[in-house]
Amino acid sequence: MSNSKFSRRGVLKTGMVASAGLAVPQYLRADAHAGFTNAPSDSEVILGFNVPQTGPYADEGADELRAYELAVEHLNGGGDGGMLSTFSSKVLDGTGILGREVKYVTGDTQTKSDAARASARSMIEKDGAIMITGGSSSGVAVAVQALCQEAGIIFMAGLTHSNDTTGKDKRANGFRHFFNSYMSGAALAPILAAQYGTDRKAYHLTADYNWGYTTQEAIQSSTEAMGWETVNTVLTPLTQTDFSSYIAPVLNSGADVLVLNHYGGNMVNSLTNAVQFGLRQAEANGKQFEIVVPLYSELMARGAGQNIAGILGSQNWDWKLENQLGDRYSGTNAFVRSFGEKFGFPPSQAAHTCYVQTLLYADAVTRAGSFNPCAVVEALEGFEFDGLGNGPTLYRAEDHQCFKDVVVVRGKENPENEFDLVEIVEVTPVAQVTYAPDHPQFAGGALGSCNPGA
Repeated sequence: MSNSKFSRRGVLKTGMVASAGLAVPQYLRADAHAGFTNAPSDSEVILGFNVPQTGPYADEGADELRAYELAVEHLNGGGDGGMLSTFSSKVLDGTGILGREVKYVTGDTQTKSDAARASARSMIEKDGAIMITGGSSSGVAVAVQALCQEAGIIFMAGLTHSNDTTGKDKRANGFRHFFNSYMSGAALAPILAAQYGTDRKAYHLTADYNWGYTTQEAIQSSTEAMGWETVNTVLTPLTQTDFSSYIAPVLNSGADVLVLNHYGGNMVNSLTNAVQFGLRQAEANGKQFEIVVPLYSELMARGAGQNIAGILGSQNWDWKLENQLGDRYSGTNAFVRSFGEKFGFPPSQAAHTCYVQTLLYADAVTRAGSFNPCAVVEALEGFEFDGLGNGPTLYRAEDHQCFKDVVVVRGKENPENEFDLVEIVEVTPVAQVTYAPDHPQFAGGALGSCNPGA
């Protein structure tokens, strides 16, 4: 585990106590009576950034860490302040969180649930982290969210798109800013119908874990509702790097659309294989064969290169939003400027959502006047905000899901540079992607009550 910008001063562990199946540390310090896990000292507060530093989603993890570093810098009064100036809530003033300097520890999820839980547990038990955030896999998010619920720690999810995170696996101590599979389906279906027609036959390749399952379900149900037929669905291992054996049968399947329910390196590799097999030039059923990638970002587009040209998909956010669509997406330019000046290139949607989640946590603590997880939960539930790049946004109390506009994108045919590979096709209004908390795609599970831990 890396301990960048972190000192262990004030967190000497003396013993362990059991708390709902998780060992939680006891500390020799004046605020140990505060009544919640890892109550911070008077001088500093420790946050845990748990991201994929290795594995198929490592590129997203690297950008997440950059964003977290920038968020900590801004919270502590460094840099230009970024979105602190555009955020509709005005309680953050660059003096840390409730007067405590923000420090952080990091862990590597490896895009594996067990590894992610182990690194999160270490940050909680050994390092005294009071909030865990990060990840680029819904399997990881669900696992770490459950751990944080047991430990009495707030989990501010990073990049997790599966319906399950705020569906059947939702937890009172967990919050998701990123959009979800249902929202992608609701936003994409009308665009797919307009661009490719309603008489289509789709073949799905799907990552074999909960994000893949719910994304396939969302896209399949939304496209079938508009007239598409699903001819086959095939699961692929998350560890797969060569998808040739999965692509080969597609051309003889009767399908005329391939839907790649893949993300990160998986998407780059499967799309590359599909192009190598000639699917972009093929015809089927008297139609031009098409490929759809339900979820991708500019970061993935850079990996895919020219293969992404013309490919439709959805995003949580895009760094060009404010420039192209105006003040509704204020905050975008402030973040892009800060990130670009520090790192030399525009931020990805993974970086954006992780930066925002860090500010939202700090803001909730400040508005609540307490680090107690139950006070933070109360401050976030039903919180409406603006100025963080997505337009007006609601953190819904019933499931801790953020509701905001969804961006539909397409790979540019003639990009001007390596950072401008995606064009915004349409921004779908939040009303079109909003669903009832008991929608069938989110059935099962209960939010439960907040757990303050110790």
